[in-house]
Parts: sequence; structure tokens; C-alpha cells
Amino acid sequence: MGYLQGDKPITITKLLAMHAEGEKISMLTAYDSTMSALLNRCGVETILVGDSLGNVIQGHSSTTPVTVEQVAYHTECVARANTHAFLIADLPFASYGDPVQALESSAQLMRAGADMVKLEGGGDWQVDIIRHLVERSVPVCAHLGLLPQSVHVLGGYKVQGKSKDAASVMLEQALACQEAGAQMVVLEAIPSSLGERITAELHIPTIGIGAGPDCSGQVLVLQDMLGISPGKPPKFVKNFMDGHHSVEAAIKAYVREVKSGKFPGPEYGFAG
Repeated sequence: MGYLQGDKPITITKLLAMHAEGEKISMLTAYDSTMSALLNRCGVETILVGDSLGNVIQGHSSTTPVTVEQVAYHTECVARANTHAFLIADLPFASYGDPVQALESSAQLMRAGADMVKLEGGGDWQVDIIRHLVERSVPVCAHLGLLPQSVHVLGGYKVQGKSKDAASVMLEQALACQEAGAQMVVLEAIPSSLGERITAELHIPTIGIGAGPDCSGQVLVLQDMLGISPGKPPKFVKNFMDGHHSVEAAIKAYVREVKSGKFPGPEYGFAG
């Protein structure tokens, strides 16, 4: 189980302690007050207001049209009903191109109710942005692997880090993000063996989405794990509505399977 109602709100200190003790962390996306309240009732420890709202809420084919103002609006909606979960908000495309802009964007999301912001990429300039934000009291979650905001550069939604060189670069980037002050990192669509390797090398939690079972926790887009997103789901998505009579039961099953390590099984991962 995740936290129980009546427990104290989840903090980054609690998440770091869970990671140190080997307790898996459950995370799901939410974009509105109703689902925020439900995720809290179901024991989800971390809620992500993702720029995936561009796909599942706005109907775009990518996340790039999403603005800071839109993420802030949805963060406010989620925060109003959030009683326990640690709340992370995405810095959307082109909202953190330089330190000044990154701080202004982050401040907008933090004022909307976010406990932490997430940004994509581990190159030198992104690491500098992480350091700049952390030095100014903005908690940061990094995001490596498949970067949805860079899908046009990457040439599509492809597994990342498959070659030995690419895997080494990603590990170096993860360590650099950690050194810059990131307190968590999302790993998306990478070989399970690389997810295990990066997790073993870091002392901060890794949250996997298509990164294998050995990450410190798991995240899925809520609509994906409920089987209601249009189109073919990614390989790493399990439909938790299968075999359950309600959305609440499906979310509770997700939390149980993440906490126990049952999800993700090998069928939801990528080979190296």
C-alpha cells in the first residue's frame, strides 16, 4: 500500500527516505481536482501534472503546444484537492531556455501549488538550469531517455540509450543532474538494464516509465493506465482497468503492483 489517509503529506524528504529504504514510489499524472482527490484516496504518493495534458486533455499530437500558463492552471486544479501526495509540475517546451526564464516559469508553477518542477534533458545547458533553480530554492526533477518535448529532433517516439555509447552518455547525464541538485529523475523508454544501472549509481530516486522494474518507482499517464487514451498504447503501458470494476479499483491495483514490484513485468520493458 501507499500512504494511508490521515498520514502526513508526502515530502521530498519522505521520498528520499523511501528510496534509501528500498520502498517503491508510485506516481501517476492528474490534471483536475476530481482525479487528484481520487489519487489521494488510492494512496498514490506522487502526482505529476504533466505536459502530457497536451495529448490527453487538449488533443494535440505532441506536448510542444503546451504553455506554462496551462500547466499552472491544471496544477492549481490538482492542488486544491491534493491532501497528501507530493505534487510535481512539468516545465513545458521552451519555458526554461535560459536561467531567468526558467526561474520565472518555475515560480509560476510553484505559486500554483507545485512542490517540485520537472524539466527534460541532461545536456550541459539543462544541468546549468537545474543548478540555477536549486540554488534559488526550486526543487527539480530531471527527465532523461525519451524526451517528448524533443520528439521532432529525435525523429519520433523511439527507445533511447540502446547503444553502449548512448547508455554511457545517459548515465553521465544522470550523475550530472544529481550533482547539480536534482532530487529525482524520470527515466523514459530505455532498456531495463540501463534503468537498473542508472538507479544503482544514483542516490536520488529514479521514476521509470518504460525503464524496467529496478527503478525506485514508476509513473504512467492516468488515461493510458485506464485504457481510455486513443490509439495504440506504448509498449510499457498496462491497462489496469482489465479485471477491475471501477477506476478507483484500477488505481489501487496500480499502487499495489508498483509497491510490490509486480509492475512492470518483463513484457512492459525494453531489452538492451
